[in-house]
Amino acid sequence: MTAVTDCLDCPLRCRPLFVPMTGDELQFQRQFKRGETLVPAGGDILVQGQPSASLYTVLSGLAVRSVTLESGQRQVISFVFPGDLVGLQSGIMGEARHTVTAVTDTVLCTFPRNGVWDLFRSHPPRAYDLTWIAAVEEHFLGETVATLGQRDATQRIAWALVRIWRRLVALGMEDGGTVPFPFRQHDLSDALGLSVVHTSRVIVALRAEGLVRIAGRRLEMLDHPGLSRLALMDMEKEDVRPIL
Repeated sequence: MTAVTDCLDCPLRCRPLFVPMTGDELQFQRQFKRGETLVPAGGDILVQGQPSASLYTVLSGLAVRSVTLESGQRQVISFVFPGDLVGLQSGIMGEARHTVTAVTDTVLCTFPRNGVWDLFRSHPPRAYDLTWIAAVEEHFLGETVATLGQRDATQRIAWALVRIWRRLVALGMEDGGTVPFPFRQHDLSDALGLSVVHTSRVIVALRAEGLVRIAGRRLEMLDHPGLSRLALMDMEKEDVRPIL
């Protein structure tokens, strides 16, 4: 593991996607951070049902959150991007209620779980940011439920691809008209309640219609307005959000 990134030099916090920190907030952040952890691709960051001594902010890399049902089936509940907070549930409830698995090599900023209470007591602005992050995650899960219930298979996949594209562009990860797409079709199908075969057919059809292309672990947006219309989405930008 290379040297730990100082919060002053964080490559994420200056992105337009994130609310700027004040000097006091940066100083607190530097004290709150305990280090960094590298999780290789395929490794688990959190495991459903197990406790975790830390909260994490994803500094780099991509991951998926999933729940394993009693039948052994997996439901992907969200995709995890740089800047996302991981482990809040285990920090509050004592154990993780889902598994988070790194899809690429992932670097995590680590924060002590027992420091959450100090955060609320001694630094209310940062505690409010933590609450805001939790509220946004709840809103996204509600949108996901609405997608599964009201969008057809093609619209679901279009919605997911637009969401991923917009977030990665907002993070400055676009290069030559493409963004990283290390997720498997299995991840998409598990997230959207579809079979892998159906997911593959829809992606091929979207490419044939000149809307989007996935190749070489990259996602190329050929027609952003057209894919957004198909997904029943407005052409809004990503909401500005705090980062812990």
